[in-house]
Amino acid sequence: MINVTKTYLPDFDQYVSYLRKIWDKALLTNNGPLAQELEQGLKEYLNVDHLYFCGNGTIVLQMALKLLDEPGEIITTPFSYVATTNVILWENSTPVFVDIDSQTYCINPDLIEAAITERTRAILATHVYGNACDVEAIEKIAKKHNLIVIYDGAHAFGATLNGRSLLSYGDFSTCSFHATKLFHTVEGGAIIANDAKWHDKLHLLRAFGHRGDDYYFVGINGKNSEVHAAMGLCNLPLVPQLIAARKAVCDLYTELLDWNHLEAPQWVEGLGRNYAYYPVVFESESKTLEVRDFLVKNEITPRRYFYPSLNKLPFLKDAESCPVSEDISLRVLCLPLHAELPHEDVRRISELINQIL
Repeated sequence: MINVTKTYLPDFDQYVSYLRKIWDKALLTNNGPLAQELEQGLKEYLNVDHLYFCGNGTIVLQMALKLLDEPGEIITTPFSYVATTNVILWENSTPVFVDIDSQTYCINPDLIEAAITERTRAILATHVYGNACDVEAIEKIAKKHNLIVIYDGAHAFGATLNGRSLLSYGDFSTCSFHATKLFHTVEGGAIIANDAKWHDKLHLLRAFGHRGDDYYFVGINGKNSEVHAAMGLCNLPLVPQLIAARKAVCDLYTELLDWNHLEAPQWVEGLGRNYAYYPVVFESESKTLEVRDFLVKNEITPRRYFYPSLNKLPFLKDAESCPVSEDISLRVLCLPLHAELPHEDVRRISELINQIL
């Protein structure tokens, strides 16, 4: 079976060498030395000053929302993974969906201002497939209305915009280091803050809201372990070669697929891609499902990523209409992509899709 992704595993002996350090110190968690080493390495790789290594990519979104003065309305995208919406609901706020741009699949900034009310607290947008939101337009709107900007950068690790990390934009950016991502710590995530004023509060939020015997406010266990940090320390130096290998796979798909019957996102100007995903959009939902079923029959598993459009989630009532997102979500498939995917598999997948097209 060729799955939509495959976890990259580093050299086993190198990983074991880190485990020996953990055994020697008998420190497994609570912001241990390997977690601190990885956190510093991530700051240097991304060229950011305020980054916090945490348990997963969802908890860091929750932490960002906790920093708002009070719950309210959060303007967000309907074209993302369900976690983006779930954290808003979990933190007792209301998602207000704004439709996406038909070319980039990121939130359409031209529609944001009309959705702002006196209850709006923040804009939570996703850099979809590692493509960049219109960060300049969003920042301008946010400053005008005194709103916090949070970017869900689960797909954005390793991507750049105008020469700087895509994760360095916004008041906060969050990232997932889940095992399916191009850089992973098995489970993990990070939150990046653009202002030093959040430093102490993020440290406390991640550690139950206390330091030693002094308690400050309600926090949560957002920490990660030494065992997870060890995986990150093995993988971080390999990120450039992993991106290069994924690029080669993507370039081959682009060369081989029949683009007379397919669409793809328009990658924004100035973007340094990380090749996190390979999405293709078919002419109709029926064709999408036909291709998916045909690939599955041939032991190939693509993914309808993202489906459904989040404004159509069954537990939401009276959510805003988002016709572009609703349309794209019905017609999109992400094809198998990982650094070790054999090129002969890419050729086979492309041939099968072209056969149906």
